Amino acid sequence: MTTTRRIAATASEWLREGRRVVAALLVGIEGSAPLEPGALMLIAEDGAIEGSITGGCVEAAVVGEAKAIFAGEAARTVTYGISDELAGSVGLTCGGTVHVFVQELSGEEARVEAEARDAVAAGRPVAIATLLDGPRAGQKLAVVEGEVDGGFGGPELLDRSVARDAEGMLAQGRSGIRRYGADGAVLGADLAVHVHAFAPPPKMLIFGAIDFSAALARVASELGYEVTIADPRAPFLETPRFQRAAKTLLVWPEEAFEQIELGPRDAILIFTHDPKFDQPALIGALGTEAGYVGALGSRKTTADRERRLRESGVEDSELARIHAPCGLDIGAATPEEVAVSVLAEIIAVRSGRAGEPLRQGSAAIHPRESHARA
Repeated sequence: MTTTRRIAATASEWLREGRRVVAALLVGIEGSAPLEPGALMLIAEDGAIEGSITGGCVEAAVVGEAKAIFAGEAARTVTYGISDELAGSVGLTCGGTVHVFVQELSGEEARVEAEARDAVAAGRPVAIATLLDGPRAGQKLAVVEGEVDGGFGGPELLDRSVARDAEGMLAQGRSGIRRYGADGAVLGADLAVHVHAFAPPPKMLIFGAIDFSAALARVASELGYEVTIADPRAPFLETPRFQRAAKTLLVWPEEAFEQIELGPRDAILIFTHDPKFDQPALIGALGTEAGYVGALGSRKTTADRERRLRESGVEDSELARIHAPCGLDIGAATPEEVAVSVLAEIIAVRSGRAGEPLRQGSAAIHPRESHARA
């Protein structure tokens, strides 16, 4: 179970047991921080803790905030960082500033949160929106597979606007803060709402049942990918090492694309080393919206493959989408090392980074898109 699903399961379990629970939600970051916005920490009144929001930098101070909330203080956003007066005791080792919304989950908010977290734990697409401002701060609205639950108890337009934005952010797999007018208008800035999107896991489709596929599937699964290995050769595919690491499909490439829909968050890898497999697999991959298409092989194999694809009518602009030979140049040799190399390139492509050593770069280590509405 991934960290997200584990915390979601714990939240719903504690709430259903009737325990008093404070949730500390990381809603904003300035500079650098270990975890992304949306990280959640749960504090039960009996002292139990689950999750983390900064990897240990400010958690002790947040527990103090939770005790104040249990004592009757209102939900609020607290800020920690190098500019905070508590920097000496809770300052971030990364040198950043974090904004954490702290509230007790109770009443209707607890119900919405528990049911939404149940859906997250079950792997369903969910967006949880939390109102951060005003006397109703802490109220929840959840979108679960297109169905809206809960609300902010204010203007109906606010609920409609947030639900629409939450669905859009869920489709993109993005979390962040949106601002609205007091009447719910999308062009206002009176009320801040944090939307935490729990999108379905990204998919990885690997063609070719070989050692490199099994190694890549194992590591990619740890990173949250839903991995499928496809191969039409039953003797190659039907062995435990592939079935332990991923779903398997005994199909030709054309049939695989009929069964799996792939989008911008997904990756396709061609590891077949055989023109009768890799050519239709690559042509099919270029017909999808997959964010990463990669092919294993030597530089000679890559050149021969590109020549055959051009002869079959593939344009140079389409060939530019193919990362081949796939992976970063780290001297990888074993299947496990190649898996690290390929996944590193996938992460770099997704993040828009060059994959150079950190010490040679000057950009922020943890680049973050703005959470403000344009």
